[in-house]
Amino acid sequence: MKNISLKKFLFIILASSSLLLANALPNSITTTISSISPNGNIQLSSKVPSGMSGIVVHNYGNGLSAITHSSISQGNGVANLLPYTAILHKNIPNIQTEAQVGDKVVFGNFYNNALLIAPNQNIYSRITKTYKRAWLHPDAYALDFMEEGETTLSLESIQRFSKLNQVGLVLIVVPNRVLILDPISKQYLGAIPIQTDEKNAMAPFFARFKQMDVSAFGFSSNTYPPYYQSVAGLK
Repeated sequence: MKNISLKKFLFIILASSSLLLANALPNSITTTISSISPNGNIQLSSKVPSGMSGIVVHNYGNGLSAITHSSISQGNGVANLLPYTAILHKNIPNIQTEAQVGDKVVFGNFYNNALLIAPNQNIYSRITKTYKRAWLHPDAYALDFMEEGETTLSLESIQRFSKLNQVGLVLIVVPNRVLILDPISKQYLGAIPIQTDEKNAMAPFFARFKQMDVSAFGFSSNTYPPYYQSVAGLK
């Protein structure tokens, strides 16, 4: 009986730990517009952490709704409104509907889609196995990075790539922490402690191209700064 109780206790502890780890990353929050200020900011019906980005959805009735704006939470139940630019196409008309009280606002609408910028495969595997997300492999960002002729990581580069690929969260490994970035607002939402080793770091970040040498694919060979130097500039 004692062995059974001990096993049950250990199972509960492990299950609780896994749940806490899973909840360490922010999830989407749905709220509504309760009022609109003369300066264009919106008051939300619930508080949303500062820095979370999202979308405003207007319901036209008869089962028809559409995204009308983007929004970034300023904290304390306040958010600003921005043009919705995630989908730009000459054959898709811009929606002219103004934001209205009662419109739904979904913050973190793409937070299930995540990109991890890590120094090596070991740390990459450890994090992606711990946190349940739809992980976009950094190979995709590496190809885009090189196609754009980038040599140093920047928030602008990450934001542009995230918009094109509907990435909602970007995790960035720095010494002994993982920073959680909303790439649309370019604001950090928090950090997770992790043990890191500054040895064996790829430059400028881990991808399945050895040291980003893709001259065989027609890309010129560039010199990149060391990983931890590169991520230190992401402010």
